[in-house]
Amino acid sequence: MTDLSAGTPARRVHRFYHDRSLQVFAGMALGALIGWAYPQSAEWMRILGELFVRLIAVFVGLIIFCSVVHGIAAVRDARRVGRVAIKALVYFEVVTSLALVIGLVMINVLGPGRGMNIDVKSLTGAGLETYMRTANSISASGFLLHIVPHTAISAFTDGDVLQVVFISVLFAFGLLALGPAGDPMLTMIDITKRAVFRVIGIVMWLAPIGAMGAIGFTVARFGIASLVSLGAMVGGFYLTCVVFILAVLWPIARYNRIDLWKLARYIRTELLIVVGTSSSESVLPQLVGKLGALGADEGIVGIVLPTGYAFNHDGTCLYFAAASIFLAQAVGIDLSIWSQLGLLGILLITSKGGAGVAGSAIVVLVSTLAATGTVPVAAVALILGVHRLMSSAFVAVNILGNALATLVVAQWEGGLDRTQLTRELR
Repeated sequence: MTDLSAGTPARRVHRFYHDRSLQVFAGMALGALIGWAYPQSAEWMRILGELFVRLIAVFVGLIIFCSVVHGIAAVRDARRVGRVAIKALVYFEVVTSLALVIGLVMINVLGPGRGMNIDVKSLTGAGLETYMRTANSISASGFLLHIVPHTAISAFTDGDVLQVVFISVLFAFGLLALGPAGDPMLTMIDITKRAVFRVIGIVMWLAPIGAMGAIGFTVARFGIASLVSLGAMVGGFYLTCVVFILAVLWPIARYNRIDLWKLARYIRTELLIVVGTSSSESVLPQLVGKLGALGADEGIVGIVLPTGYAFNHDGTCLYFAAASIFLAQAVGIDLSIWSQLGLLGILLITSKGGAGVAGSAIVVLVSTLAATGTVPVAAVALILGVHRLMSSAFVAVNILGNALATLVVAQWEGGLDRTQLTRELR
């Protein structure tokens, strides 16, 4: 970062035109224009967006493995690793619980579903079959079985973040137990990580095209109005995300002397990418590098950030609260406050079971409604059309929340270089 800020005025102009966040924003604007002018381009736009996500996702498992293993083994202190993990998990549970509460309060105050009076018999639940199958498999296997992969390789080939973290932690402790004899392997893992980061840097030049494709598909599929007026449910959910950031994340950041606005600006490229692609995995490698550049200890970043991807779903929990109560309102089911709290309590637990599962937000919502029987599962069909639009918001909140969580835990452990943090966030 520092080398980019220095130099001649010509250098600064060059930097302006090559700012990655500006390129991504331009790509999104161009994609919206193409999607609006040529709706028939939806399929090609979708391919461009998914291609970029796949190019990044193919390295996510390797990045997590290298970061976790090198981070833990380099610390050479198993007790510190356990202490960091416990602090991170406690933080995650507290913040996600607050997200559910705020989501519950906002959806009851705004009441976007009241008066819709949807006849549940008219809802066929079309499009839910895939989600139901995944939900049933999660319920049958259970959370503990879901953590452990069938083989060490399947965790990587399936792209399951939670299982990759589990394998990485086990391998790291095995390497830690070897002592100095494991140093050559540790060096090799470090070199591998740096090489993969170089590859990610090359792939990131395609980020504007990926964002263009993702937004172009959304506009072509749902119309330009999808970016302007998304209805009471979507607009209310966006407002809920803003309230959560101001009421929860901002005070946490302020208490720990971290400027949340500057942090958001620092990772603005990653936030724009996830808004366009609705994929948090598409920016994991970049976040690992950027949080390390902010002065966070490598070992803490390697433990907290991947674990946060599995357990810290601030934005997703906001979505759970908004979607479940909205569906109850829409079909005319009057849930008491105790019924709502009970439903959200179950969602807080079941959300962990969907970690690493593609489309986990809908999967968890479907499986929880099916298990509790509070709201007809078929009602989920009401929000399938706008789920992609809401996911852009809650995935961005997840990313910001995990970045902040990593810096906060690093500070608690004395593993945050305040001087470097201040310099990078200036």
